[in-house]
Amino acid sequence: MAADTPRAEIHHDHRDVTGGWLRPAVFGAMDGMISNVSLIAGFVGASATPHLVILSGLGGLVAGAFSMGVGEYVSVASQADLARAEIEVERTELLTNAHAEREELAQLYIARGVEPELAREVARQLSRDPERALEIHAREELGLTPHDLPSPILAALSSFLAFSVGALLPLLPFLLGATVFWPAVLVTGVALFAAGSAVVRITARPWWYGGLRQLLFGAAAAGVTYGVGAAIGTHVA
Repeated sequence: MAADTPRAEIHHDHRDVTGGWLRPAVFGAMDGMISNVSLIAGFVGASATPHLVILSGLGGLVAGAFSMGVGEYVSVASQADLARAEIEVERTELLTNAHAEREELAQLYIARGVEPELAREVARQLSRDPERALEIHAREELGLTPHDLPSPILAALSSFLAFSVGALLPLLPFLLGATVFWPAVLVTGVALFAAGSAVVRITARPWWYGGLRQLLFGAAAAGVTYGVGAAIGTHVA
């Protein structure tokens, strides 16, 4: 390279889009808010006392948080086990059928527009290091990175904590002494709109669209359960 040739500079960083915490955290918070405000709405619709509403909300928070955490752990752990099994299949193929795997990698590059001779040379050089070759094959063929699989524990904790926080919001006004439903509706509505607006920022849609969409989903769920509770007409002293 000539001495006066300017060096390329990196002007931006990418966010981590493959981490194991964002999706369960967002899903957990949304689910916590919607499920618990719906549960509370059902009891309010059935004319339950504030004390019973609080008990139902706390029960929904604890049960839902543990259910979300355990479910997320099992889901991510199972996915990771499957990924490791497929990576081991690829490792075995690289050990027992190296030439065919190298040609397979070359064909992937050829399909993307690289000249055949160059593609085979690139595949040959990349295959000299077994671990690097495994990483490249796993990423190209399976869409996986062997050393960067999602953590089941991180996903479970994210889901558990996010659900707990989300489920606490509609319950909070009753814990602070409210005896009517509208403060819980107000708090949950604001939180749902804010959460929906924040989540949609990573897409091309406007912020108000995400907030309004999430608010409408929550209102529909709470309205249905309120109607069910009112129809049943259960009165508990």
